Amino acid sequence: MTAAFRQMNHTDIPSGLLLCRNNNWNQLARDWELFLTLSPDDCRVAIENEKITGSVTTISYQRKFSWIGMLLVDPSHQRKGIGKKLLNEALHILRNEETVKLDATPAGRELYKQLDFKDEYQLLRMQNVTTATANINSTATPLQKNDLYKIIAFDTIVFGANREALLQWFWEGANEFAFIINENHSVIGYCLGRRGYHFNQIGPVVANSITQAKQLVAAALNNCNTKPVIIDALLHNSEWVDWLKDIG
Repeated sequence: MTAAFRQMNHTDIPSGLLLCRNNNWNQLARDWELFLTLSPDDCRVAIENEKITGSVTTISYQRKFSWIGMLLVDPSHQRKGIGKKLLNEALHILRNEETVKLDATPAGRELYKQLDFKDEYQLLRMQNVTTATANINSTATPLQKNDLYKIIAFDTIVFGANREALLQWFWEGANEFAFIINENHSVIGYCLGRRGYHFNQIGPVVANSITQAKQLVAAALNNCNTKPVIIDALLHNSEWVDWLKDIG
């Protein structure tokens, strides 16, 4: 039977979670709620025999660029072309956007290359299963709700678009991982994080220097308790990756 596609809605979140668990992904219901809040009309599910067998989400950042995410297919329905069709559904939704981005796993990268996606930069997912600790002095302080407005302009320069709603979502869901560094009343670094099914994740980490980034991550790690931790590290800076390895 050929899969059909329709708009995803909030009643589909349990099925989305089942896709995550069956694919060993980390997302929680709160993650799905975010996608459906930010893009209520532009997320899709694949249906086969009245069962949701796949998903894809899209987000547009002020028409500056867009992002495709949560491209999932139930393992029992993989290799039927559902993933490629979902990706084409997303590209159709974003057909008027100049730039479309996504994060690619090694397996997914081959599919994306077929549709003319180009490598932009490489990420290394780094994990610590026993909870890393970084014994360094940190000038980072907890990021309070009234600090959020301070980091928006700072973040926009780095990210390339305003993602205020997303930053607030991070803080509201896991403010124990939220830290900020100020210098002369100006923000020079911050980090956020989120809770997940399998592990906590620290990021984004945005800072003017490696030293500040280390201080932010060190502060966040102290609040990770005993749950495994992951960080997605950009490979262009070997000092940063080496330091993460050094702390476990």
